[in-house]
Amino acid sequence: MFNVEVKLKCEDHDKIRALIQENEGVFHGKDHQIDTYFRVPKGRLKMREGNIENALIFYQRGNSKQPETSEFMLYQGDELVELKKLLSAALGVLVIVDKVREIYFIDNVKLHLDDVKGLGKFVEIEARDLRGTYTEEQLREQCEEYMKLFGFTNDDVVGLSNSDMLLQ
Repeated sequence: MFNVEVKLKCEDHDKIRALIQENEGVFHGKDHQIDTYFRVPKGRLKMREGNIENALIFYQRGNSKQPETSEFMLYQGDELVELKKLLSAALGVLVIVDKVREIYFIDNVKLHLDDVKGLGKFVEIEARDLRGTYTEEQLREQCEEYMKLFGFTNDDVVGLSNSDMLLQ
């Protein structure tokens, strides 16, 4: 599976929230998430633990200051607590990201309003293709359209993941 996503620094979540609502965005909930990143030789492997989203996620994505394609694999199961213990012992923990995330959807686009402990506030725009309906270029265009709608420019794009920023 793949998506195209972009992370943007944003202190005014109220403005973005209003624009999402004006564009018929559907609120999926507010989630306190703990992302535990494990040491791996390539890509990123994280265990997400939240009230809404819980999964083991492996993904590969570069760090660039534009909407970027991310290839990922997702495991959602009942044994995540035991799996976290196993992966922590086998691979070691690289970093832990603690955030509160508001989750919205407009069609196939998932929008996150994040408040990340130690880093600040961000907006993530994630254009997803879970059914093979969109091309990578169409997903990139969707990200760029939402960036414009929300009033962001390329100068607002954050090229690093939360984990990378915390490790700096």
